[in-house]
Amino acid sequence: MRRRVGRAALFGVLAGLATAAVAEAVRPRGGTAMLVDWDDIRLAARARLESPETSAASLAAAQKQYRSMAATLEKPMLDFVGGLPAGVKLPKFEALDREAWLDLNLTILGRVIDPILGAGRVPNSLIVEVGRAGLNRYVGFMLGFLGRRVLGQFDPQLLGAEPIAGEGVYLVETNVEEWARTAELPGEDLRRWLILHEMTHAWQFAAHPWLRTEMEESIKVLLESTTKKAAPAARVAAFAGILPAQWRVMRRMQGTMSLVEGYSNLVMNELGAKLLPGFERLEEAYRMRSSGKSVLELLIWKLSGLDLKLQQYRRGEAFAKAVFDAHGMATLNLAWQGPKTMPKIEELGNPERWYRRVAVRGSRPAP
Repeated sequence: MRRRVGRAALFGVLAGLATAAVAEAVRPRGGTAMLVDWDDIRLAARARLESPETSAASLAAAQKQYRSMAATLEKPMLDFVGGLPAGVKLPKFEALDREAWLDLNLTILGRVIDPILGAGRVPNSLIVEVGRAGLNRYVGFMLGFLGRRVLGQFDPQLLGAEPIAGEGVYLVETNVEEWARTAELPGEDLRRWLILHEMTHAWQFAAHPWLRTEMEESIKVLLESTTKKAAPAARVAAFAGILPAQWRVMRRMQGTMSLVEGYSNLVMNELGAKLLPGFERLEEAYRMRSSGKSVLELLIWKLSGLDLKLQQYRRGEAFAKAVFDAHGMATLNLAWQGPKTMPKIEELGNPERWYRRVAVRGSRPAP
């Protein structure tokens, strides 16, 4: 009997302590707080960047080289993909070190996330502080991880105040140089290869203005479902990714982004095989880089969802290659006519289904 009383008393004490701890954790501390602190994220990410800075002179020399290479490659790339509308020009390449890449992507994330943060301030409390610290460390860790691996990037300035004026194409010279050295790759051919990929992204958005508009509208739909305008239950569901409307938008974006990436890989490889003497070595090194991840890297890719995104892009590349081989570039380029001619996510694994829907039916694609 005493043991039961003692156990009940112990449970009562523990329950009381737990209740007190929860009450203290959620007790308002005055004012409101944002759930993301960009300064903390930057500090956490930069701490993980090995050799974050490269000398200004080295970056200037690399940038001059990029632009010279791009000027030589632009005509064969445009001849292959189909040219640009009159008066439209591609942005010039810039050379970044790892720290500059980090700052660029913090700006990009801020453009997308800050509208949510501004509408979603919450009462300050201990649990908010703990949650913010965990979120900041996670985002900082991921940016630090990617900042040591990303080779090139195109920023179409989605949701920017002046999208066309601010877009840019970049190579992260620190990472490019490190990979060329450790994998014993021909440095000039490697840079030309990467330039072909990023230049194709720039062409996709420059030659097809609807693409930027479509992606911006999709992002806005996703953002609006997480702001104060939505009901609380809808906001929770939106963050969990389970709203039907949100799910439809995400699937459409996945299909579009898969082709955006897969098409760029197709151009990079088809032209690379013709123009770059070291292409076979580059392709082999890329396969080894993609498959030769450490156990820790594999875990990070799995937990972050990057592995699923990479698989989707590979499906996009396989789709583009299959259509190109079977029907040619003119048929593949039908995808760029507008949102309705983009491959649906279920069509990525069945290119002939897309071909029958878009090419065979001509100007009357299915919705």
